[in-house]
Amino acid sequence: MVADFLILVSHAIEHGEVDLVGDGRAAAVWLPHTAEAPPPEPPDYDRRLAAATGRWADRFRLLDELFERHHPKPPYHHLALLAVHPDDQGAGLGSALLRRHHALLDGAPAYLEASSARSRDLYARHGYRAEEPFALPNGARFWPMWRPGVSP
Repeated sequence: MVADFLILVSHAIEHGEVDLVGDGRAAAVWLPHTAEAPPPEPPDYDRRLAAATGRWADRFRLLDELFERHHPKPPYHHLALLAVHPDDQGAGLGSALLRRHHALLDGAPAYLEASSARSRDLYARHGYRAEEPFALPNGARFWPMWRPGVSP
């Protein structure tokens, strides 16, 4: 999974924003979806995804397709990844990253997919509303979540 995340992070460095706190122990990856167009797909994505995920590449592609199907219409900022080192979870680093980016949004809405009830609840505390969850074939559920634009 680390190699798959590296594809996303390197792409966001060029087309979005990667924000770190806690000496790099927590990271947020944001991709702006403007009214004109969403960010482009990472270069050579299919080959890089196959190299990163091996025999699981088809499952990762299915996940990509499900995520894309649930995205709202632009404009919005997409929180593609929020990760906190396991030793630091619950210490407020994820909340700090969310507050920092929300302060920069300038009233623009934000969207994400929560991968657990715990993360769904964290995002709800920051103004996100959960939609009906969707499930992968293995039963793993994701909650699309929307935060309307809030004037600073």
